[in-house]
Formats: sequence, structure tokens, C-alpha cells
Amino acid sequence: MQSKRTNVTNKRAQKISVKPAASLPRVPSRAVKLSPLPSCEPPPPFDPHPLLTKLSLGKSSQEYEAYESVFSQGDAADAVFFVQSGKVKLTVVSTHGKEAVVAILPEGSFFGEGCLTGQPYRTSTASAVERSTVLRVSKQTMVALLHQDPQFAERFLAYLLSRNVRMESDLVDHLFNSSEKRLARLLLLMANFGHESKPIPLIAKMSQETLAEMIGTTRSRVSHFMNRFRELGFIEYNGSGMHVHSSLVSVVLHD
Repeated sequence: MQSKRTNVTNKRAQKISVKPAASLPRVPSRAVKLSPLPSCEPPPPFDPHPLLTKLSLGKSSQEYEAYESVFSQGDAADAVFFVQSGKVKLTVVSTHGKEAVVAILPEGSFFGEGCLTGQPYRTSTASAVERSTVLRVSKQTMVALLHQDPQFAERFLAYLLSRNVRMESDLVDHLFNSSEKRLARLLLLMANFGHESKPIPLIAKMSQETLAEMIGTTRSRVSHFMNRFRELGFIEYNGSGMHVHSSLVSVVLHD
């Protein structure tokens, strides 16, 4: 009985046997030309100054001396401002009278853009840190410019987003880093290290009280850190201002 089953299995195996597949014809290889990748070069720095100066209506330029106010907290928000030269400081005063420095805006910065989102009153005070020239553009003129010039609108939005990222980084720095690291990072930012534009070889003098307000510490601590930075060769003073060397970044990166 077993021999019969074996014979049947062998016959089935012979019928099911698979013939070797015929070899496929060889296809001559051809070089495939790939299209070049699009350029990933960063866009040029945003310089709205030439466009803003061409505006014929709805703008005015004014010079401010150091510590002179551009607008005050609580004023009507009816215009956007642009720093043509110098530096502008934004401060906020609490209901208890405590003042805090929000930002130091260098040349080429916008501020007061809250009016474009329907902000009726200024939530901060803007004042010149040094002798500065500030361009005022009315809200109506700015809105019309954003609608008429898509390229300007795109770059203006990119500028605001990048500044928002900077403010988030400032908050993280304030929450998690020591006051010494916060001071080192602030000095590097004031000297434009890490920005698209070239570093500023010499930054204007700034009071230690202002620096202390910006990093949330006392003037005595700022004085101690500044003296230490100078002894280590990270910064240098002269009659015109302060040199900040790139080696100061070692303080920020040190754990």
C-alpha cells in the first residue's frame, strides 16, 4: 500500500516540476541625468529702508536724543515705527511701579506693530538708548503698503516671526540659565553674533542698571560678571564703547 502511494507521489512531482525561467534580455545601461537641485541660499537681509523712504504720504522722520521717549505706555496705537539709526529700548511698567526692559532694538528694527492687529493702546514705552533717528509710518499707510506689495508683506512677516523666535529663546534663557549666562548671551546678541549681518565691532555703552533689568538680576551681580569677562579677555572697554569678542560664547556653552 505504501509503495503505491509513493509511486503516485513521484508521478505528481514529475508533472509539477518547474522548468528554469528563460534568462531576460540584458538592457544596456544608460546614464540618467538628474536635474540640479534648487538653490538653498538664504534670502538677503531684510532692508525695508529704501521702500519706506519712497513713501510720499503717511510718514515722518524724527531724531531723538538719548533717553527721549518715542511713545509711552498707554498712548494711542496708531502707527508703526522703524529704527533708521541708533537703538530704541522697550520697557513695561507694572501696576506696582516696577519697570522691566523688554528689548533693545538695533538699527533696522520695527516696533509698535501691535496697532496692525487692532491694539488700541501702547502696552510698552519706547525710548532712545542713544541719539537715534526713527521713521513713523501711519497705520493706514502701513496697511496699504502690505496689501500693495506682496514681497514686502512676505519679508515683513518673516521679520516678525524671527523676532518671535528670538523672544521665545529669551524666555527660555531667562527661565533656565544662570544670570552670568544670560548676561553673556545678551552681550553677544547686542553685538550681532549669530545674526545674518556682520558682528558689530564696537557696541555703545549701556548702564549696568539697564543690563540688570534685562536679565533679571542686580546691578552688583552685573558689575561682578562684567569685571570677570574683562579679566578673561572676553570684552574690552574704551572711550567710545565696548568690544565683545566671539570667545564670550564659551560662557554660554559652558555647563
